[in-house]
Amino acid sequence: MDQKSEAPKPKFSHEKNKCIPEHVILASGVHNRYWVLDVRDITSSRSCTEKHLTITCSKTTLSRETCILKDGWESTPVAVGDVIHLEGRCVSGLWTIDRDSGFLVLLPDLLISGTSIANSIRCMRRGVLGEMFKAFDGGSKQMLNGTIVHDIFQKADCACLLLTLFRYSLKLTQADMKQEVEEYLPSLSEWSKHYLHTSPQAGQKQLALKLPSDGALSKQDATCSVTVTDFADIEENIWCPRFGLKGKIDVTAGVRIHRRGRKPTERIVPLELKTGKESNSIEHRSQVILYTLMSSARRCDPEVGFLVYLKTGSLHPVVGNHMDRRELIKIRNSLAHHIGNNLIKVDGRSQMAPLPAIVSDQQACKYCPQKRNCAVYNRAVERDPMENYSEDPQAFVQSESEHLNHVHLQYFSHWLLLCTLEALTMENKGGRRNIWLQTAQQREKSGGCAGNMQLAGDVIVLSDGVYKHIFVRKESDQTLTGLIVGDRIVVSDQDSVLIGLAMGYVTEITVSGVTCSLDKNLSKYSSNTVFRLDQDEGAGGLGTHLGNLSMLMENTPTRLIVEFRPPQFIDSLSSVLPRDAKDTVANILKGVFKRCLLLITLNHNLTLSVRILHACGFSVLLTSYTHSAVDNILLKLKRFKIGFLRLGRSQKVHHDILPFTEESCRAKGIQTLEELEQLYNKELIVATTCMGVKHPIFSRRRFDFCIVDEASQISQPVCLGPLFYAQRFVLVGDHQQLPPIVQNAEARTLGMDESLFKRLEHHSDAVVQLNVQYRMNSAIMSLSNVLMYEGRLECGSERMASAVLQLPGRAQVEKELDLFVCQPQYSAWVQAALEPNSPVCFLDTSEVPAPETVEKSGISNNTEAILVQAIAGCRASDIGVIAPYRQQLKAISSLLQGDAFKALEVNTVDKYQGRDKSVIIVSFVRSNPEGNLGELLQDWRRLNVAITRAKHKLLMLGSASTLRRYAPLEKLLCHLQQEDMISFTTVDFLSLSARIVLGRSFQQEGTFNLKV
Repeated sequence: MDQKSEAPKPKFSHEKNKCIPEHVILASGVHNRYWVLDVRDITSSRSCTEKHLTITCSKTTLSRETCILKDGWESTPVAVGDVIHLEGRCVSGLWTIDRDSGFLVLLPDLLISGTSIANSIRCMRRGVLGEMFKAFDGGSKQMLNGTIVHDIFQKADCACLLLTLFRYSLKLTQADMKQEVEEYLPSLSEWSKHYLHTSPQAGQKQLALKLPSDGALSKQDATCSVTVTDFADIEENIWCPRFGLKGKIDVTAGVRIHRRGRKPTERIVPLELKTGKESNSIEHRSQVILYTLMSSARRCDPEVGFLVYLKTGSLHPVVGNHMDRRELIKIRNSLAHHIGNNLIKVDGRSQMAPLPAIVSDQQACKYCPQKRNCAVYNRAVERDPMENYSEDPQAFVQSESEHLNHVHLQYFSHWLLLCTLEALTMENKGGRRNIWLQTAQQREKSGGCAGNMQLAGDVIVLSDGVYKHIFVRKESDQTLTGLIVGDRIVVSDQDSVLIGLAMGYVTEITVSGVTCSLDKNLSKYSSNTVFRLDQDEGAGGLGTHLGNLSMLMENTPTRLIVEFRPPQFIDSLSSVLPRDAKDTVANILKGVFKRCLLLITLNHNLTLSVRILHACGFSVLLTSYTHSAVDNILLKLKRFKIGFLRLGRSQKVHHDILPFTEESCRAKGIQTLEELEQLYNKELIVATTCMGVKHPIFSRRRFDFCIVDEASQISQPVCLGPLFYAQRFVLVGDHQQLPPIVQNAEARTLGMDESLFKRLEHHSDAVVQLNVQYRMNSAIMSLSNVLMYEGRLECGSERMASAVLQLPGRAQVEKELDLFVCQPQYSAWVQAALEPNSPVCFLDTSEVPAPETVEKSGISNNTEAILVQAIAGCRASDIGVIAPYRQQLKAISSLLQGDAFKALEVNTVDKYQGRDKSVIIVSFVRSNPEGNLGELLQDWRRLNVAITRAKHKLLMLGSASTLRRYAPLEKLLCHLQQEDMISFTTVDFLSLSARIVLGRSFQQEGTFNLKV
């Protein structure tokens, strides 16, 4: 008989490390972190179930402790390989967490918002989805209503543009909102009369309030009056890694509590403002209790917070007792378990894990903001996409996803998996946890932090919610090398008690201090407060990726992008041109051909395309991945006097583009909705990065075209964002340059580095190959032709092909070299660097020597940094410096101090894609006899980007003997050797450095200033 063979069942597992991974930080103390070595379920002598954990806070695992969970804590979903934080008492290595004492916080470095926890009380699934798809709670008239009233309460004397922006995004008029907001004003006035200390009637209204520290109180004694004495902070940002929580407290207020026959007590408490129905619901109360817990980690335990219902003026005290806090921490732990274990292994392959079950509550589901994500996740991940769902008990699953077929669902589940894998790697490599788990001194050694800083001078208000701060070292003898200009930072106190006080960007670094623009004014803290500035490695995340993926499941590009439906084209441009635009377009094209020798160096195909579309009267959304790439296009449009609106933070925008930014236009005075509409609709061209499409302008405005530059570098989900707001789109890119950056190896193998540009090449008739370039001269172009393009690239004109760097002061420099450096062989490399007719020069440092330095903070090469300083003497705005390693950027930046180098840009290869400069200096850094290579310099595309940023002069610094071990650089160096483009610096470089005394700066534009 034939035996029936059953297919083996897939093996499911939540993969946990039994060995402690390198990225995990364990510690004792206030922010203790324990690794769970063993979990056992025990039945106690009283027949109660307990969970016994064997734990360690040492990576050697030699020092072990025991934690007993009981009285309900045994249900905590803790497993071997989890990291936990413990609150309570440890006696002889034994922790006991029970009904009355102690907390266990699961995965404490996963900070979860109080709102998410409150939302999880009735539906854990909603809480998990809310943390995944964070940008998906949308807006509503009620939310705007609440925002306006919040603002009136918090900043009654300020005119807040945010309200106007909100009205614009919701398509509401000022009249629409005026009547509803006015309904709140009597209640606000009544609240102020009863509770603000400035009111004569304050303190007369009695409330029932019994605090845990009050002990036994009679019912009569529990009655008290509450007076608000001070608004200590508005929207106070709190990161609380002790309890794995985060949140923004609406108002942090000083209050005075007065009981009959007792001395008044002063406390700093959270006020949670509510504009809706006065429900005093469990969700509302839970938020306040969690805020009291967060506050207790930053200051004295307030024990109480208050719900303020602005529609009625009611004040409800909410006591944060141990029992309520305990139950909310348990809910937080369940939520953390689902978020932290969102990946499972099935037969060795990663898959998304099922979410908590869908609740059977039609009313709750009806108004849930995560309804569509819930339905799509259910069909795409939790069951077979081909399954028939017509009789689904949850009707919304069908209604929210019936327009999606299995191809859409597979695309959703595939990219959700890739983004989750990538997020895991990003978190393991850094994330924000090092801000509180490492001291400032430890962080400085690994880079990305400046500690021991104090405020110097006054804080300057730059705009609404943006404040300029200058920090200096408390001990001035220490050098500042942990940060670079443009870094996003988090400011905390030195001892990591006040974590996440403010966030912003580094705008300037000098020998003595750091200048930042921050979202909070820190001048209210004592002048003796010592701060630390940490690079915010967890700022980006993948929220935008998942938000765009979710939007795709409801949007029209689905068919073209997911199903590969063929695009539609017009037969000829003239068929869509407005009558009055035809002559203008003809003149643009005629001018290009007639005056190409003059214009082509200022132009390229993308700029020309935008000019034509603008002349036709078409609206264009112009976007790219980086701010620098967006501004590079705008700088070219500016030369043709074409108007545009630039969205985005001014700190990230090129200084020549600042007059075109929204911030600059608003500073001229915009108060009404009509004025804002005029600003947003005035220009045909609007420019922003792909991450900037959350701006209110996109809630109303749609564009005829969206053009995405450097599209081959942008991850698919990110690239989707701008496409939702245009009828047609054009992707511009080059596969021979950088692909999307993917850190997770499995995600890369599964195709996360495939850009949308690459995916849509499937439509071969929609691809146009461009072989004529308008940037480099022929010598620089030849490198790229040899390396990548097999001779296919051509220069746009003869003038461009022969363009070289102009050095009016070169003769004077050579004269001084002859005067101060008597032996010509010592200055040969300088002559090679100066020679305009040699547009490409590789300075070989093999014999200097110039060894690399490998530290915990990264890889650098100080000698190459000195060389960069020596030759970076042109007009600073014409020079760009590129290095593959962040630590080398810091080393070079620290040498290029002062106003002379202020406009000189130092950045990585990735940040320079889409940019160009007259002169590019590339520092390759690696120089060692052991043959240690690394990955960055083995990437052909990264090298191609580095050598194609220069227009007139390309200077490369490196050890040829080391770099020849890299296949791409070996090919490049062979070509350079054949063309006699290599200059050898010698051991006498340092003696030359001592003998060059050219202290004065040449004033002629473009002149080198040789100061070593």
